[in-house]
Amino acid sequence: QVQLVESGGGLVQAGGSLRLSCAASGRTFSSYAMGWFRQAPGKEREFVASISRSSGNTYVANSVNERFTISRDNTKNTVYLQMNSLKPEDTAVYYCAAARAVGVISVSIGYDYWGQGTQVTVSS
Repeated sequence: QVQLVESGGGLVQAGGSLRLSCAASGRTFSSYAMGWFRQAPGKEREFVASISRSSGNTYVANSVNERFTISRDNTKNTVYLQMNSLKPEDTAVYYCAAARAVGVISVSIGYDYWGQGTQVTVSS
């Protein structure tokens, strides 16, 4: 069982930056591939980024590529999402997820555990 708690969301102006964190419970964090998803009001949840167990591989959605970066620190049981050059269309609830897998996963069905989400609002 893994519990995930996101933090770092908030209100930011367009062009600004935020870093989301997701802290995981348990001593098996390094056994999980991790991902970030987001869901805007009235829209389906969409994939943002994923990172493999050992950080050897990352995959970022085209819509945020070159603005968002995913990383993890297995010594701190934490995965991060650095978001730069934020746009109003990035406004959403951002969710952290964990998958019993080695490599990156871009579909929500591949994940076994989810956090409660953190709100990111980008004003124009």
